[in-house]
Amino acid sequence: MEILYLLIPLAIAIMLVAVWAFVWSVKSGQFDDLEGPAHRILMDDDDPMIPRPDQPADKPSGPSRPSASPEASRPSAARDGDA
Repeated sequence: MEILYLLIPLAIAIMLVAVWAFVWSVKSGQFDDLEGPAHRILMDDDDPMIPRPDQPADKPSGPSRPSASPEASRPSAARDGDA
Protein backbone atom coordinates (compact mmCIF):
# COMPACT_ATOMS: atom_id res chain seq x y z
CA MET A 1 0.00 0.00 0.00
CA GLU A 2 2.86 2.36 0.71
CA ILE A 3 4.14 1.95 -2.86
CA LEU A 4 1.09 3.90 -4.06
CA TYR A 5 2.51 7.01 -2.38
CA LEU A 6 5.38 6.74 -4.86
CA LEU A 7 3.60 5.42 -7.96
CA ILE A 8 0.70 7.88 -8.11
CA PRO A 9 2.89 11.05 -8.07
CA LEU A 10 5.30 9.36 -10.49
CA ALA A 11 2.45 8.54 -12.89
CA ILE A 12 1.13 12.10 -12.67
CA ALA A 13 4.62 13.49 -13.36
CA ILE A 14 5.06 11.23 -16.40
CA MET A 15 1.62 12.26 -17.67
CA LEU A 16 2.48 15.96 -17.27
CA VAL A 17 5.73 15.48 -19.19
CA ALA A 18 3.85 13.70 -22.00
CA VAL A 19 1.22 16.46 -22.19
CA TRP A 20 3.95 19.12 -22.21
CA ALA A 21 5.81 17.31 -25.03
CA PHE A 22 2.61 17.07 -27.07
CA VAL A 23 1.75 20.75 -26.59
CA TRP A 24 5.31 21.75 -27.48
CA SER A 25 5.26 19.67 -30.66
CA VAL A 26 1.94 21.16 -31.77
CA LYS A 27 3.13 24.73 -31.11
CA SER A 28 6.43 24.17 -32.93
CA GLY A 29 4.68 22.95 -36.09
CA GLN A 30 5.50 19.26 -35.98
CA PHE A 31 1.99 18.33 -37.13
CA ASP A 32 1.45 21.07 -39.73
CA ASP A 33 2.17 19.06 -42.89
CA LEU A 34 1.77 15.34 -42.37
CA GLU A 35 1.38 14.38 -46.06
CA GLY A 36 4.08 16.56 -47.62
CA PRO A 37 7.09 14.37 -46.77
CA ALA A 38 5.22 11.26 -47.93
CA HIS A 39 4.55 12.81 -51.34
CA ARG A 40 8.02 14.34 -51.56
CA ILE A 41 9.74 10.95 -51.30
CA LEU A 42 7.65 9.64 -54.21
CA MET A 43 8.57 12.60 -56.43
CA ASP A 44 12.30 12.22 -55.82
CA ASP A 45 14.19 13.28 -58.96
CA ASP A 46 17.88 12.79 -59.50
CA ASP A 47 18.03 15.68 -61.97
CA PRO A 48 17.99 19.19 -60.52
CA MET A 49 14.75 21.04 -61.13
CA ILE A 50 16.46 24.29 -62.16
CA PRO A 51 19.47 23.91 -64.48
CA ARG A 52 22.56 25.79 -63.41
CA PRO A 53 23.64 28.54 -65.84
CA ASP A 54 27.22 27.22 -66.11
CA GLN A 55 26.05 23.82 -67.41
CA PRO A 56 24.78 23.31 -70.96
CA ALA A 57 21.26 22.08 -71.60
CA ASP A 58 20.52 18.37 -71.88
CA LYS A 59 22.47 17.33 -74.96
CA PRO A 60 23.94 13.94 -75.78
CA SER A 61 27.57 13.83 -74.69
CA GLY A 62 28.73 11.81 -77.67
CA PRO A 63 27.62 10.55 -81.05
CA SER A 64 24.51 8.46 -80.86
CA ARG A 65 24.80 4.86 -81.96
CA PRO A 66 21.92 3.00 -83.54
CA SER A 67 20.65 0.20 -81.35
CA ALA A 68 21.64 -3.27 -82.45
CA SER A 69 18.94 -5.60 -83.68
CA PRO A 70 18.28 -8.72 -81.58
CA GLU A 71 19.51 -10.95 -84.41
CA ALA A 72 22.90 -9.25 -84.51
CA SER A 73 23.46 -9.88 -80.81
CA ARG A 74 22.84 -13.65 -81.02
CA PRO A 75 25.71 -16.01 -81.84
CA SER A 76 25.98 -16.99 -85.49
CA ALA A 77 25.45 -20.69 -84.76
CA ALA A 78 22.06 -19.96 -83.23
CA ARG A 79 21.06 -17.85 -86.26
CA ASP A 80 21.95 -20.60 -88.71
CA GLY A 81 19.94 -23.20 -86.84
CA ASP A 82 23.03 -25.25 -85.82
CA ALA A 83 22.24 -25.12 -82.12
